[in-house]
Amino acid sequence: MTNTINEKLSAIQIGLKVKKSSFNAFGKYYFRNAESILEALKPLLKTQNCTVTLNEELILSDPPILSSTATISDGVKEISAVAIVGVDMMQKGMQVPQKFGSASSYGKKYALGNLFLIDDTADADASNTHGKSAQLQPQAQPAAAKVSIKQGDEAFNKAKDYIKAGGSIEAIKTKYVMTAAVEKALKDA
Repeated sequence: MTNTINEKLSAIQIGLKVKKSSFNAFGKYYFRNAESILEALKPLLKTQNCTVTLNEELILSDPPILSSTATISDGVKEISAVAIVGVDMMQKGMQVPQKFGSASSYGKKYALGNLFLIDDTADADASNTHGKSAQLQPQAQPAAAKVSIKQGDEAFNKAKDYIKAGGSIEAIKTKYVMTAAVEKALKDA
């Protein structure tokens, strides 16, 4: 008896386990990416005699939007899932290709996650606030207990590198107190 595409997809969804093997040094958390999802997925696809394709479409708007589609096929039928991601053209410290590449990677990860029911609610990369499960997330410190960041110190240099890699000033503010001048210097980095 031949399984339907729905049965094959269900078997893959049940069997797929993807570790969070990438580490964000600034935020001090592990996360999964599209590459690790695809690596874990390939043996299951072979077992079910299916293939997966990833396609992207640029939607011209302000800001530009990438629509990423993950499709599973058994050669007869297919099922797709979509993720929509905006490209932050105002992001400091990144060249235009990096901005699109970052959005592309993010979109692929979430299209695959949507298709294969990968629950990222406890994943630190799942929200802009980098929220984690209660036992993993250090609680935001009250402003009085936060460390001050000063231009040129080690924390400032780490924050600058974090922003250049695509991090947000808001995430930095959860750990550090800074003057308007320091914030401006970080945003201009």
